[in-house]
Amino acid sequence: MSHHQSLNSMSFQDEINRRRTFAIVSHPDAGKTTLTEKLLLFGGAIQVAGAVKSNKIKKTATSDFMEIERQRGISVATSVMGFEYQGKKINILDTPGHKDFAEDTFRTLTAVDSVIVVIDVAKGVEEQTEKLVNVCRMRKTPMIVFINKLDRPGKDAFDLLDEVEQKLNIKVRPLSWPIGMGRDLKGVYNIFEQDVHLFEADKQRVTEGIKVENLADSKLEEIIGEDSAEVLREEVELVDGVYPEFKVEDYLSGDICPVFFGSALNTFGVKELLDAFIDIAPSPKPSTTEERVIAPNEDKFTGFVFKIHANMDPNHRNRLAFVKICSGTFKRNTNYLHVRHGKQLKFASPTAFMADKKSLVEEAFPGDIIGLHDSGNFKIGDTLSEGEKIHFKGIPSFSPEQFKYIENEDPMKSKQLAKGIDQLMDEGVAQMFYIPFLNRKVIGTVGALQFEVIQYRLEHEYGAKCRWEPVPIHKACWISSDNEEQLKDFKYKKARNMAEDKEGRDVFLADSPYSITMAQDKYPDLKFHTTSEFED
Repeated sequence: MSHHQSLNSMSFQDEINRRRTFAIVSHPDAGKTTLTEKLLLFGGAIQVAGAVKSNKIKKTATSDFMEIERQRGISVATSVMGFEYQGKKINILDTPGHKDFAEDTFRTLTAVDSVIVVIDVAKGVEEQTEKLVNVCRMRKTPMIVFINKLDRPGKDAFDLLDEVEQKLNIKVRPLSWPIGMGRDLKGVYNIFEQDVHLFEADKQRVTEGIKVENLADSKLEEIIGEDSAEVLREEVELVDGVYPEFKVEDYLSGDICPVFFGSALNTFGVKELLDAFIDIAPSPKPSTTEERVIAPNEDKFTGFVFKIHANMDPNHRNRLAFVKICSGTFKRNTNYLHVRHGKQLKFASPTAFMADKKSLVEEAFPGDIIGLHDSGNFKIGDTLSEGEKIHFKGIPSFSPEQFKYIENEDPMKSKQLAKGIDQLMDEGVAQMFYIPFLNRKVIGTVGALQFEVIQYRLEHEYGAKCRWEPVPIHKACWISSDNEEQLKDFKYKKARNMAEDKEGRDVFLADSPYSITMAQDKYPDLKFHTTSEFED
């Protein structure tokens, strides 16, 4: 190995080691957007807090909020924000807060190495958070918990930690501790660094910590007063007695979740979270494919599409495929194999998501997320490689729960409507089923809000108007069979309930649980699958 080569491979490994790719998950309103914004503030990515929502900076910064999100105060679009902080390259993947978009979040979780869970101090653990944490726990994704809104009255810290342990089924270890709460909030003691941060309700500025040698330090009384000092000493002693000593390896293996307290709105407790995060959070991990495990530091590039966003720019009908880089170095204008299509593609203008700007990227490393302009080549789960035929595992596809006929409101715009439906379905927000017998299209979603979003986007991005009509469907079942006779007979007899999905596969739209049971009894050789991702 020449000197030049060793230097190169060294820097490649350094690039991997300095990356931190994570998602923030929470129940709507727990403060996810605010926390994201404050993390960007520390990275110098946005100058003033409040920028994520304000229109001035909206054009250049962060999330692409749709009108519908502003009306409802929820985030629907998932976006990526990258920034540099203390020599680390941090990639935050934002996840939609609303439960109807949980599957978008589940897919995003396949692209991250760790997670920060935000919990509202007053509301405690909410149902949406339980579901998402469940997925992280199954995947053994390391989690850090941030208990937010300390400046408001809330639950007792110990009670809250008990609730987190019970409801989320995880072990916790506080690395910071509140001094008072709500109106009496004096500050936070950082157990991890052994210093005190005094609370000042200032949304823009960041206060420096005051170092105390240890909790016995008499300086503590001067800073927070005698009563508070006494309570803090007792509580921290209790914390150290009740919770195991913090070991980084327990956090990395997903066995223990460090907990931080703060108020994101007041930029309080956020820096401690971020500093500990870059210190302990994992750099990019190996990825599992059906064929083998791929290590990030392999020479050859591999990556997969975990999200597609149509019409990033309504003036140009383009889509952006979000690709997580799993190994090797991605280079601009280089041929890569699109595994499903079996063809080589190269990308002239891949996008890097730096929070302060969207920029053309020449090369990107494992842990990074890049946006590839796509004219319709990609669907969720697609793999890119330097020639190896691999398929990434664990990218969920969901069984729709709600169904409606989609009808064209404007006969002059039927082409636009068809195109819009086609593209929005590729994003994975919903699934389309075509019923040849009735010549009608049915849209299936996981939640009701998707219908509103689809209608809104068809009109604003494609200039097409649609209306919804009720359809009595209980479940969509993909059907497969080796018995041609039975399949043919079933499809003939059930013609009004038979549809094709976007890939042309047979789907039985059952109107009741009873009709599925009946069909299974009558056609024993037919297999009924509730998601499209069944093993052939």
